[in-house]
Amino acid sequence: MATWQDFTDEAPELAAAVRARIEAHRHHVLATLRKDGSPRVSGTEARLHGPDLTVGSMWQAVKARDLQRDGRYALHANPGDGSMEGGDAKVAGRAVEITDERELAAYQAATQPPPGPFHAFRLELDEVVLTEVVGGDRLLIRTWRPGQGVTAVERR
Repeated sequence: MATWQDFTDEAPELAAAVRARIEAHRHHVLATLRKDGSPRVSGTEARLHGPDLTVGSMWQAVKARDLQRDGRYALHANPGDGSMEGGDAKVAGRAVEITDERELAAYQAATQPPPGPFHAFRLELDEVVLTEVVGGDRLLIRTWRPGQGVTAVERR
């Protein structure tokens, strides 16, 4: 697994494009695994904080409990108006709960979560995908995995 900073260091151009998609909208879709292994999707706010991509959660929300039990996740950045302007970004890996008090305080100061208890998770990256329409009729799918660089596939 890798941090967002690792991704940025290895694939700066792709990281900038994916970051733009994440920062273009406040709300995104997070997929987690329920206790029985079936998928659950939840709305979430993803933020870059220090070297990490992070998500927060209300205290004891089902998505937080899912991630505590099984950290595997997929995050789909809000695609916006459906035009595919800037591409369609997806990130997957493992979420790790931030429990260190100093880290939580820094996260809270930077992201200003709602008052009261909350959960915060660092999203470790196993795969990042950006799909874009190019030339009006082709899809360009760029994929990054830690230590493997970026691969690109075009489809008509």
